[in-house]
Amino acid sequence: MTSKHQTTPSPLIVLTAGGTGGHVYPAEALAEELLKHQYRVILVTDKRGQNNYHGALGKIQNYAVFSGAVMGKSTLTRIKNLFKTGIGIIQCLYLLLRMRPSCVVGFGGYASFPCCMAAILLGTDLVIHEQNSVMSRTNRFLCKYATFIATSFKKTKYAPSGRKTIQTGMPVRKAILDLYDKPYPKLTANGTFNIAVIGGSQGAKIFADIVPEAIKLLDVKYQKRIRIAQQCRKEDIENLESIYKQTKCKTRISNFFDNMAEIYAQSHLIISRAGASSVSEIAVAGRPAILIPLPTAADDHQTSNASEFKISKSGIILQQKDLSPTILASILNDCLHNLENMRTMAKNTKKIAITDAAERLCNLIEKKILFTPKYKTEK
Repeated sequence: MTSKHQTTPSPLIVLTAGGTGGHVYPAEALAEELLKHQYRVILVTDKRGQNNYHGALGKIQNYAVFSGAVMGKSTLTRIKNLFKTGIGIIQCLYLLLRMRPSCVVGFGGYASFPCCMAAILLGTDLVIHEQNSVMSRTNRFLCKYATFIATSFKKTKYAPSGRKTIQTGMPVRKAILDLYDKPYPKLTANGTFNIAVIGGSQGAKIFADIVPEAIKLLDVKYQKRIRIAQQCRKEDIENLESIYKQTKCKTRISNFFDNMAEIYAQSHLIISRAGASSVSEIAVAGRPAILIPLPTAADDHQTSNASEFKISKSGIILQQKDLSPTILASILNDCLHNLENMRTMAKNTKKIAITDAAERLCNLIEKKILFTPKYKTEK
């Protein structure tokens, strides 16, 4: 018999995500929203991510399970990682049986596969969030068994048609989301021009090679106006700094910035890859961008991710094969010369932003899972 003084615990939501920012940031944004609604939330990841997160994910219990990448690996590594993934599925089966969550929300990355697979085997409601405009091979398999699939983009290649697939947008971290209501930084003919170069693990090397050489080609009067915050690999920092010393611009160079909201806020222009998280954050911040899609991205999904920037005239899309110091210098010269166009691009960028993606995803989880007859429990 239950005492009248006892309360029913709020539903438990399990989030599972890989270790890269494109998977982690939307999980963090949803965690913030779920915690705001007083739900219990835990994160299932692998050893790379366990207890290494900040923000909302740093406040909740993290569980690490075995997993391993298969795509693009040698035969021996694939066999080894498949074995690890099998162990991870067993670990997740035990965890889900013990904790009895209302649902599992998968954000992709190979570290999320064991928990998603365990949810399928146990009949636990599974929500898949696909960040990119081309659905990953893993999610193509998992979505067959999902309760529903949430997408970031209006058109997502390989996503199943029908009511099972719903566009929610890409959940964005609150610190970035707060920039939506802030104005584009003041831009004058002789004033400072702030550029943020966001390379990430798969873009920093070529940006370190090309961007400083492009700056060197600009007129000195433009170099003096430029302030650059550039992300690069640790091993490139010293060389990058030495090249920039040959210019008149001022720089901040680091392999990791923990104040991305501040960097976005100050920037007049972003140079970036076109990962789903990056393009969504740039749109919310309302900043013009030069987007260089990663050419090795599966199914060329980064080019598809960037397409809305091209259609809305809020950014410049440049394929890596066409990227050179001369081409980039020409684009930067035009940006520095045509300030009104920069302001227009900034306005256009905000038009494609989805600012309530985390709220939309939370509401869908409530409507389709938590508030159904199966889970009529009070929070």
